[in-house]
Amino acid sequence: MRTNRPLSYLSSFFLPFPTMFSDMPFPSKRQKTSPDKTSDFFEYLPDDLLLSILCKLSATASSPSDFINVLVTCKRLNSLGLHSLVLSKASHKTFSVKPQNWCDSVHRFLKHCADAGNVEACYTLGMIRFYCLQNRGSGASLMAKAAMNSHAPALYSLAVIQFNGSGGTKSDKDLRAGVALCARAAFLGHIDALRELGHCLQDGYGVKQNVAEGRRFLLQANARELAAVLSGSNNKRPWNLPVPHPRLRLGTGTGCPLLSDYGCNVPASETHPASKFLSEWFEIRSGSLGPGMRLCSHWGCGRPETRRHEFRRCSVCGVVNYCSRACQALDWKFRHKAECAPVERWLNDDGEEVAGEDGGGDAVMMANS
Repeated sequence: MRTNRPLSYLSSFFLPFPTMFSDMPFPSKRQKTSPDKTSDFFEYLPDDLLLSILCKLSATASSPSDFINVLVTCKRLNSLGLHSLVLSKASHKTFSVKPQNWCDSVHRFLKHCADAGNVEACYTLGMIRFYCLQNRGSGASLMAKAAMNSHAPALYSLAVIQFNGSGGTKSDKDLRAGVALCARAAFLGHIDALRELGHCLQDGYGVKQNVAEGRRFLLQANARELAAVLSGSNNKRPWNLPVPHPRLRLGTGTGCPLLSDYGCNVPASETHPASKFLSEWFEIRSGSLGPGMRLCSHWGCGRPETRRHEFRRCSVCGVVNYCSRACQALDWKFRHKAECAPVERWLNDDGEEVAGEDGGGDAVMMANS
């Protein structure tokens, strides 16, 4: 039977909103976050957006000043600019410092970039420590860190160290290891490694001699060199018309002809900042080399000897010396071919008479190899 019961038992379900939730904690009212007329809009930009912008800047900077000018703008940009994500993306031009500006702060910045996983910084700092600061172990480990990340210049530099036994004695040479590192760098498309591997195969140096395979690698190096020239944005000359090199004649040797031998005036490729640093470092510190030690005669290399008679000497004139066959081939093409004057006998650094092709042993390199 229906009764007219009061509806008081339903009152608990329809209590006013404040009364029902009076015992529940409510957050305080959010303050207005929109900037007023006197505030700085920059403060309201999120960090991840600024990090993305700084990563793009560090990766595309054409000089260190492009990046440093941003870091000195304010404390926030300075803090975010030294973030590991930003430093890991920095290009080699971001830290291409000149030797006369080298100091502890530059060394620390390169170290921070290397610790952040920047392979270019690992390679650059490794070269500086190994050759300039003569910290062989630390420099080699940094280059190895870059090489493990498939950095072709680091692989090739380690190959040169193995070929010459740099930092050790003559018995520390490991030709097989040098060829293996060179092959890995050549697989990644490194032109100097392709050229070095081609000469090793042609001469049977550290690997079984295979003239045909060596010639193939040299041709591939020339093809990549030409492709790099054609893809350069600063070349305004029409390359479909060969232009004879002003200083060099067409080669008639039995080795693989280089691009200048085809009648093309091919400019030298851009020098890596690490090699440029080495060249300028020893140029302004001429006394930093030990007695009787020499620099590689190829202008784009900059590597010094770490012991006397480490590099190979031209077997024709005995004036120039090279850390590798690739440097010898490049210097022969651009400079030495026009200057080399054959002599029957020449003196070494001790004043002792050395034969042209037979007396120098490993210190002799054929001029047109």
